[in-house]
Amino acid sequence: MRPQRPRTEGSPSRASLRTAVVWDVVKDALDRRTRESGRGALDVLDTGGGSGNFAVPAALLGHRVTVVDPSPNALFALERRAAEAGVADQVRGVQGDVHGLFDVVDRGGFDIVLCHGVLEYVDDPAEGVRNTAEALRPGGSLSLLAAGLGGAVLARALAGHFTEARHALGDPAGRWGEGDPVPRRFTAEQLADLVAAAGMKVGAVHGVRVFADLVPGVLVDTEPGAVEALLKLEEAAAELPAFHAVATQLHVLGEKHG
Repeated sequence: MRPQRPRTEGSPSRASLRTAVVWDVVKDALDRRTRESGRGALDVLDTGGGSGNFAVPAALLGHRVTVVDPSPNALFALERRAAEAGVADQVRGVQGDVHGLFDVVDRGGFDIVLCHGVLEYVDDPAEGVRNTAEALRPGGSLSLLAAGLGGAVLARALAGHFTEARHALGDPAGRWGEGDPVPRRFTAEQLADLVAAAGMKVGAVHGVRVFADLVPGVLVDTEPGAVEALLKLEEAAAELPAFHAVATQLHVLGEKHG
């Protein structure tokens, strides 16, 4: 079976817009590490990996994946998904979180670490990034994905909530108010600083969902070929620094020195 981007069968779905750009970067990192290490099967750690949106595709490439997640329900869904994909023997789920990471996994045991949608919710993002760095082997890579400040400000402004948009701009955590469901947001510079402070080299930086969350759903769902065209636009804009400031999510690749 040839592994695909994490998306539904058939033509690309709107959900694929949330994962396609990041998956391409992760797959490139996996391929590069495979070549450099001379090992066909890598050890991958997915912190907060939930039901396996990235873990299962990585396992389909032949790698061994450990998913650490605090939710028993998510880990149950991961087990079922891995079994349905035929990679149950390559995917292991353990209950835990990034702060207590080394209660459940070994330090320095992984070639690639994914930390997606985690830093927004932890008490100490810097500690979380340091732990992911310590979980890596020399020469390994960290895939870090977190909520972007600029995307939230733009979304609130376009929805007519100008006071909330301005509040988010000045709030240390990037929140637009008490009703904001996201505890913390970041700029690309803040994420890069966290990676550097953990002793890693900052590699590629990408903006994720630059346009996808702003385009009315009716335009995407009813226009033939619209999802494919929007996906290509997202991919083209992802690496351009000018668009990082308005992305809903930001992705940073950290590289641990060999």
